Amino acid sequence: MERSRIAVAGASGLIGSALVRSLAADGHEVVRLVRRPARGADEVRWDPERQYVDTTGLIGCDAVVNLAGAGVGDHRWTDAYKRTLRDSRVLGTAALAEAVAALGTPPRVFVGGSAIGFYGDTGERAVDEDAPPGDGFLPSLCVEWEEAAAPAQEAGVRTVFARTGLVVAREGGAWGRLFPLFRAGLGGRMGDGRQYWSFIALHDEVAALRHLIDTESLSGPVNLTAPHPLTNREITAAMGRVLHRPALFPVPAPVLRAALGEMAGDVLGSARVVPRRLLESGFTFAFPGIEDAVRAAL
Repeated sequence: MERSRIAVAGASGLIGSALVRSLAADGHEVVRLVRRPARGADEVRWDPERQYVDTTGLIGCDAVVNLAGAGVGDHRWTDAYKRTLRDSRVLGTAALAEAVAALGTPPRVFVGGSAIGFYGDTGERAVDEDAPPGDGFLPSLCVEWEEAAAPAQEAGVRTVFARTGLVVAREGGAWGRLFPLFRAGLGGRMGDGRQYWSFIALHDEVAALRHLIDTESLSGPVNLTAPHPLTNREITAAMGRVLHRPALFPVPAPVLRAALGEMAGDVLGSARVVPRRLLESGFTFAFPGIEDAVRAAL
């Protein structure tokens, strides 16, 4: 990839900050979208809730990547926090897509964040990008999230939706909470442990996002998950092996429901998602297995 100018929203988050580091290390010019006044040429002011973007800062960008959104697991899913989850994704995506469409020379690609929550609970059935959305809050949120990018698509900009799985990283996300538990010897399966977890190493997540930016043949939804999803029972056993700790403390489903409320349905639900389009486009995983991914995170 030639040296490019790339705008990133959500640049301070787990995935966004890793993507920014990777791009900058390879000499690309990275422009970060910020919610305060811009302090230099490498920042662009935006206000996703008010759907405002300073479009002058996007001039000359080859790609715009939107990874902004409130953390799904940061709070219980009250009605108010559900609105926050929705607005931070849908309004922000709409604002950026409209800003991209308004540019005289738009970027060649718009990469919109999305999630495997699109598919809902798939049980033991493996699904790829052709599967329809599931039922419930997260699937409906993901549908709205992706639909909000319509202005960019209608302006002829190649638009890709990165449907990301559970990112294996120490710094945040689901694994940011799991690592301390397992290190303390308190890890174990959740519920009956038979539900599938579709994971991806942070290194591979960043590499896959860069692959989406560079691969002209890709548009529409692309699953960003490792090739072989595993059950929660298999994953917790692997965590115990890598960390040399017993994984003997299962968390019963009623306890999870009491602690997490509605969100427990997604922790206990099964998402057996495979990255068909990513693999078909020639992407190679550096850490395809769970033990590889956990070691990479450590």
